[in-house]
Amino acid sequence: MNEAQQIKKFGTFGGVFTPTLLTILGVIMYLRLGWVVGNAGLLGAWLIIIVSFLITLSTALSMSSITTNIRIGAGGAYAIISQSLGLEVGGSLGIPRYVSQGLAVTMYIFGFREGWLSIFPTHSPFAIDFIVFLVLYGIAYKSADLAIRTQYFIMAVIFLSLAVIVMAAYSGSMQTTTVDALSWGTFQGSVENDFTGSSFWIVFAVFFPAATGIMAGANMSGELKDPRKSIPIGTLWAIGVSFLVYMGLAYWIARSATTDELLKNYNVIIDKSFFPPLVIAGVLGATFSSALASMVGSSRILYAMGQHGVLPASSWLGHTDKSGQPRNAMLVTGGMVFISMLLRDLNAIAPLVTMFFLITYAMLNVVVIIEQNLGLISFRPLFPVPKWIPWIGLLSSVLAMFIINPTISLISVAVVILVYGILSQRKLITPFEDVRSGLFVSFAEWAAKHTSQITHRQERAWKPNLLIPVSDAKSIKGVFSFLKNVAFPKGSIKLLGIGGKENGDKLATQVNELSQAFQRSGVFSSWAVIRTENFAEGVNFANQAYRGSFFKPNIVFLNLIDRDAYSIEFNEIIEETARLELGVLIYSQHPKSGLGQRQIINIWIRNRAPEWKISWDIGNLDLSILVAYKLKKNWGAKIRLVTVVDNEEQEKQAHKFMADLVDQARLPKTEITIHIGLFNEFVANAPSADLNIFGLVPNPDFSFMERMVNESQTTCLFIRDSGLENILA
Repeated sequence: MNEAQQIKKFGTFGGVFTPTLLTILGVIMYLRLGWVVGNAGLLGAWLIIIVSFLITLSTALSMSSITTNIRIGAGGAYAIISQSLGLEVGGSLGIPRYVSQGLAVTMYIFGFREGWLSIFPTHSPFAIDFIVFLVLYGIAYKSADLAIRTQYFIMAVIFLSLAVIVMAAYSGSMQTTTVDALSWGTFQGSVENDFTGSSFWIVFAVFFPAATGIMAGANMSGELKDPRKSIPIGTLWAIGVSFLVYMGLAYWIARSATTDELLKNYNVIIDKSFFPPLVIAGVLGATFSSALASMVGSSRILYAMGQHGVLPASSWLGHTDKSGQPRNAMLVTGGMVFISMLLRDLNAIAPLVTMFFLITYAMLNVVVIIEQNLGLISFRPLFPVPKWIPWIGLLSSVLAMFIINPTISLISVAVVILVYGILSQRKLITPFEDVRSGLFVSFAEWAAKHTSQITHRQERAWKPNLLIPVSDAKSIKGVFSFLKNVAFPKGSIKLLGIGGKENGDKLATQVNELSQAFQRSGVFSSWAVIRTENFAEGVNFANQAYRGSFFKPNIVFLNLIDRDAYSIEFNEIIEETARLELGVLIYSQHPKSGLGQRQIINIWIRNRAPEWKISWDIGNLDLSILVAYKLKKNWGAKIRLVTVVDNEEQEKQAHKFMADLVDQARLPKTEITIHIGLFNEFVANAPSADLNIFGLVPNPDFSFMERMVNESQTTCLFIRDSGLENILA
């Protein structure tokens, strides 16, 4: 028999309904519901129960919707959130929730001890805790199947305890009521505060944890036969049954005890029952079953995080034995629970348990809100809910957090954010697609639609988006660093492979590898391959196609590594880019000096006589300065503006123009060099630089470009504006 056949799977009743119901029908029902009715009165208690269950019901409906839309793995809410918002978000909630659920086991053990001591006051408290822990851990470690079969017995005890309460009602217990208990309460407080007063929200805060057990069944998601069906049905039925039990029990105790009894006697439900020992057994069973469900559920959360590599030693934590039981996760969970038992008092951190439950509820609702509003066809839940349901769940969960304890709420949120920050640094590899891709696509579509409605030019939002034709990957490797520094950090690079059928597949592999290399260096990159033997035709067709896209290139990069083969085709490309309003950058590298020390960049400005004036349109100069400025920042270099004029009068005009340009273009530490004489004579004697940038004219003379490289003894760029850039913006 293989491993998959040996793993015990559970149905709706045993895997979801039973643990969820038993966690909700917990110790608060037996030992605090009477006090709630005594303070709030029957009407106030009913309102508290309704509000509490409304919060959990809306979250349960959201959870049901999302679980019927995905293939949920192990981990319950952690799995749902991870598969929707990514491992970082899932882990940021899963880790603190795992710890808090482990601490909940300890608190349930302490609750069991208090119930036991009320029967046997002479027994050792630590001995009780230790024995209960051993029994709990033994059952949970053996198998989830044994835990669930144990819970069947406990559920029978709890329903018998409720039966003797019904028997008490039929025996006349409800004839001893007072009018006060049937009306709105006076909120007198408790024994602990000498009855100095309370409030509706304080009483609500005491009761609300009773309704937070709706995840007990979902935590077993990895061991359910059909989690898509069982989680919604089992959870909703458990909420419905427990809601009726609480409402009916509140009515019974309001009619069966005086206000004084309700306020002063936490055991009033036990005392007023037909057979108190059976109700005491119910109290012990409720705490034991809640502890057992939390022990099993928390270990499954840890196991799921181990499977996804969220934690250190993940491969060990994510291991199961031949029967499918996460033994290693159980060992860690048992150790954590035992250590927390040694603290003996968890009152200071007990509110954290409730807070992490509520944060998880809030995030489950956020997942559904995002999915519903993205409008993606992939969101097809078999259990759809109206859009207002997750909003009620989200807002009520957040509101409940800050009503119960604002300080602890802020601490809990801070812990989640801290864990998220740590996990984000680990670059976790998600084994499944999450909703973030759809979210980002929707944001991009929204931005594209709104940007397209803006009629004026987006000069201030300009970024270098380069289209780089590639017929030979080796030619790009030589200028990789240069291209990265032009685009980094916010620009992009689109690699366009151009080749025939013979080398198309090989070229696609090479271009893909280049694109990934740009991505790793921090520059967004994409790629495509066009099958054509005509280089210029491939580039022009690609530019025409990209024109209809939102993220279209605005600069075409051409490399003069093989001028003889491409000079004619380059002219065709340059002519078409002018029509499409694209900038052109032609790179001509000096064979020996390359890019030198990357310290100084010369920008050559043509003689503008007699119109040396600054205006909003400074001619074919914007893109040259923008590219130079990008290189200056990434290289840590210095810019120098260079021009050649005919006489001293033009020299004064040129100096004023260049000084104004430096000021208005906001170019710090920029030098100005003006030469009087002939351009051809000056190039060879111009101030030395590591890169010279010249303007590119229509129908360029490629022999002139080659001469500039040779005479300046540097690599040269020849740049033409698209007409859509503006260095003054």
